[in-house]
Amino acid sequence: MRTISPTLIINETARLCIEAAYKLPDDTTNIIKKALKSEKNDRAKYFLHQYLENAKIAKNENIPICQDTGIAVFFVELGNKVYIPGGIEKAISRGTEKGYKKGLLRMSIVSDPVFDRKNTGTNTPPTIHISLVKGEKLKISLALKGGGSENMSALAMLKPSDGIKGICNFVADTVIKAGGNPCPPTIVGVGIGGNLEVSAILAKKALFRKIGTPNTDKRYAMLEKRILDRINKSGVGSQGLGGSITSFAVHIEWLPCHMASLPVAVNLNCHASRHKEVII
Repeated sequence: MRTISPTLIINETARLCIEAAYKLPDDTTNIIKKALKSEKNDRAKYFLHQYLENAKIAKNENIPICQDTGIAVFFVELGNKVYIPGGIEKAISRGTEKGYKKGLLRMSIVSDPVFDRKNTGTNTPPTIHISLVKGEKLKISLALKGGGSENMSALAMLKPSDGIKGICNFVADTVIKAGGNPCPPTIVGVGIGGNLEVSAILAKKALFRKIGTPNTDKRYAMLEKRILDRINKSGVGSQGLGGSITSFAVHIEWLPCHMASLPVAVNLNCHASRHKEVII
């Protein structure tokens, strides 16, 4: 059994929060550069250039890429031979608070969704999904999810008879109707299967994949391409003001489901797809 100090987790979590807010990941930068080569709309090309310039300024001056530094969403792979005194969730929560305060990141979490919408002042609690895996390692993956893109999420309990066409219609229509609200071009996470809550988690998990990497199942890789092509033919474009690239990529994750169900969830990332990970 390996013991991992909570202090180490706190410090690493704080570092992830700051770096995710300040530094655009390489896969995000590269997909923007790739889009610049194919985009023909002058206004859209201007925005894409601005995204890169904004990321450069944020990195050089150690300031947030976007003022909405979001809710901290963690996917954790916890080795079954790892012991963390006090628990993993407490350590990650304390690390989130430390990172947001040290990095001077905007606090966005309110204590009650309906009756007492007061800022917690710590950007906690974060959202934490934990999977138990074999071994003595701990992997923490973080995404900062801003309200603009998160608010454009959607979930549908389709009929199995809706099939591929129904999935394409629902996902594409969700992205197109969102217009400029999620600050496109977006990365589209899609969760298919499981049940109501699992499909939503799958959609968010899909956003952690390296941008543009196709699904390992060729059938789902083709479905990703089909949906992306339809979205990009919409003309919504960068910031919803026109262009040939409305989304950079569509990522699908799937699981088996009940024979009477076809759950489909959509979760969006804006053009500044902020994610970091660490293995301890």
